[in-house]
Amino acid sequence: MSTVRGPAWLFVPGDRPERFAKAASAADQIICDLEDAVALTAKPAARDHVAGWLAAGGSAWVRVNPAGSPWHADDLRALVGCAGLRGVVVPKAESAADLQRVCDLLPVPSAALVESAAGVGRVAEMLAVERVERLMLGTVDLALDLGCEQESDVVRQVRSRLALESRAAGKPAPVDGVTMALRDYDATFADAGRARREGYAGKLAVHPVQAGAIRAAFAPSPEEVSWAREVIAAAGQGAVAVGGVMVDAPVVERARRFLAGSAIDEKRGTGD
Repeated sequence: MSTVRGPAWLFVPGDRPERFAKAASAADQIICDLEDAVALTAKPAARDHVAGWLAAGGSAWVRVNPAGSPWHADDLRALVGCAGLRGVVVPKAESAADLQRVCDLLPVPSAALVESAAGVGRVAEMLAVERVERLMLGTVDLALDLGCEQESDVVRQVRSRLALESRAAGKPAPVDGVTMALRDYDATFADAGRARREGYAGKLAVHPVQAGAIRAAFAPSPEEVSWAREVIAAAGQGAVAVGGVMVDAPVVERARRFLAGSAIDEKRGTGD
């Protein structure tokens, strides 16, 4: 059972320790980044900053450098014993064996960041690794690998596949990739709304404005809460319609899951 709550996952560069605490207050989960956000010459210092902050009481996920890179093994060694390590994001994930080695060394949840055609082809194998808690989708790198646009049909097919494979493996729903417009609230809100409709549990962000938009897009609207309650109230009454839509057992179960997943307090009618 996942212990992760909230849809907004905010990256913070590992070489900017002054931002760690601020980022933690702006998002549901923060990911201290040792990979793409850090210049090659700054990677050793970034590793030390992140490990030191986690050892001193900070709490975060960490995106390490990919398996096979010159920095991967040192990243993992630096995180051993860090009490504040909530989980490890493994980028360019393409191998169950590589993920298993990460999980063996660091007994915390891992997330496989799928960013290539090879990774897409092996998602079922990677999800079979016990401590791989979920998948994340890296749309920018994936589109580069495929030679297509981020909004192409092939990327949409990959997005659907990750959601289906996660469900089939009994793992939490995946997390969608970053919206490239850094401070564009509306663009992020629209992308996050799509991710929610497609069965995703959250979305990656690179700016606090994006984190706020993601939270808003995933929050239940009053209309959705009202619909779910009407459906549940109509359960057991035979073939009925709510708002002109037929209500049967799957619709009722969807309403129950919606209220449970949105942390709705049915007695008070509010979220927690």
